[in-house]
Amino acid sequence: MLCNLLGGCSSINEKVGPTIADTLPAWAGGLPKDAPPRKGTPEYDAYMREQERKRLEPAPPANANASAPATSSGSGLEPVH
Repeated sequence: MLCNLLGGCSSINEKVGPTIADTLPAWAGGLPKDAPPRKGTPEYDAYMREQERKRLEPAPPANANASAPATSSGSGLEPVH
């Protein structure tokens, strides 16, 4: 009897689980605001196109001299004492 009840829950959770998780707030275990859209939705396709566009974009030039603090050793790290 108990096995039948537990088996029934798994088939329900497969279909209902993602929709319930989408409606929960992040503090209660739901998806964070910056989570990507679910696969198979139009939003997912747009998200993947944007990610591919960003991937093909050239990287900004690295200016190591302006961002690194000046130290006596030249390694860019402060000594730890």
